[in-house]
Amino acid sequence: MTPIIYILTTNGLLFLLSIIFFKFPPKKINKIYGYRTYKSMLNQQIWDFANAIFNKNLLLYAGISFLGGLLLASFTNAELTWQPMVLVLLSLGVSIIKTEKELKENFTEEGKKKKK
Repeated sequence: MTPIIYILTTNGLLFLLSIIFFKFPPKKINKIYGYRTYKSMLNQQIWDFANAIFNKNLLLYAGISFLGGLLLASFTNAELTWQPMVLVLLSLGVSIIKTEKELKENFTEEGKKKKK
C-alpha cells in the first residue's frame, strides 16, 4: 500500500467522520451516535454542550492529523507503518481530554450548570 493511500484510509477517514459529526450532530441522547460518556448523557443540556465541543475539537485535530500525515507521506522515504495511527490516536485523545475538561469546568457531577 502506498503511503498516500494509507494516510487517506486512516487520517483521511477520521477527518471525513469529523466533518460528518460536525455537520450532523446528534439531536437526542442515544447509545449509537455522538460523544457518549456517563457525564455527557446525564441530561440534554450536557449532551448538546459535550457534542458541540467534541465535534469542534475533533474537526480541528483530525484536520491537523490529516495534514500532518500527508506531509509525513510526502517527505519521507521510509515505509509508514504505525506513524499515521499514532496521529489518529492523538487526535482522538486530545479531543476527548479537552471535552472532559470543558464538561468539568461547566457542569457539576450531578449535571447542573455551574455558575461563573
